[in-house]
Amino acid sequence: MLRLVAVALAATVLAACNSSTGSSGSSSDPVIGSDYPRSDTDFWNAYVRYSPQEAKELGIKNLKTTNSENDIAKLTANVQTLLSQGAKGIVMAPQDTAAVAPTLQQLESKKVPVVTIDTRPDTGNVFMVVRADNRAYGEKACQFLGTKLQGKGKVVELMGDVASINGRDRTEAFNECMKKNFPGIQVFAEPSKWDGATAANQLQTRLAAHPDIKGVYMQASFALSGTLQVLKQRGLLVEPEDPKHVFIVSNDGIPEELKDIEAGQIDATVSQPADLYAKYGLYYVQQAIAGKTFKPGPTDHDSTIIKVRDGVLEDQLAAPLVTRDGATIGGEKTLKFDDKSLWGNSVS
Repeated sequence: MLRLVAVALAATVLAACNSSTGSSGSSSDPVIGSDYPRSDTDFWNAYVRYSPQEAKELGIKNLKTTNSENDIAKLTANVQTLLSQGAKGIVMAPQDTAAVAPTLQQLESKKVPVVTIDTRPDTGNVFMVVRADNRAYGEKACQFLGTKLQGKGKVVELMGDVASINGRDRTEAFNECMKKNFPGIQVFAEPSKWDGATAANQLQTRLAAHPDIKGVYMQASFALSGTLQVLKQRGLLVEPEDPKHVFIVSNDGIPEELKDIEAGQIDATVSQPADLYAKYGLYYVQQAIAGKTFKPGPTDHDSTIIKVRDGVLEDQLAAPLVTRDGATIGGEKTLKFDDKSLWGNSVS
């Protein structure tokens, strides 16, 4: 008899545990899914590290994660996995912003809210987009290089992938700014597609044909190590005061970029907020599940929500230009590389 009572009590406890922490979570602790877009760059590795930390800060107890490794087919499959695990909302960063449309349609039909971070889908509805103004990235890079080169010379632009809204925004803004403000600068636009080896080869080829190139715009830190290696091989990796110096602007704000700015090897970067991407991606999906809504306008975290189109709002987070001396460039205030507010200075 005692044995039967013990079994019954155990069954009751197990049922209670399953009702509150099962695969679909309880109404107070819903399962939130997050697909990491890749883990092959320092920036995205930082984002991956920040995500569970921010989930804990937000009180999210049921975070399920996958990694689509820059593959839209894997993203599609991962979404099915997260749904099977009971996800009530999903955070994702689709790198192909056109091909993700069918997946967004499916999630909308299931009333599963989606927050995209870093990228904005070309079509389809999402609860919120969390990203910085990527056109500003291109404009800031243009103003920096144009000012440093005094409006003349040759620049190589190592582009991202134009299948991504980020690649298109940075490319279009940089090219338009150069054409309008610095027509004396010749831009060699290279479709590097976020690939470091490709970017290094393209820069090597351009320098062989045009040894007088004086500027490089890397649309992300994917091109950092290859660019520095190519310049070193050609004897061009020198201090900014040296006449042979090639001015370099990057985008991301990873710790290695900040160290390279201090060392005078690169000159500037736009700090893309990996920590805030993790925080507000999870925050907004949490709010969506809770039934909250948002409107365009300023936020309480120094950003602005804009309406992109019907069904899509975007919280545009701050992304400062970072330089060696923190000087104002082309009317743009910059932060010094060692500024404590930069997430790249808080990552070991």
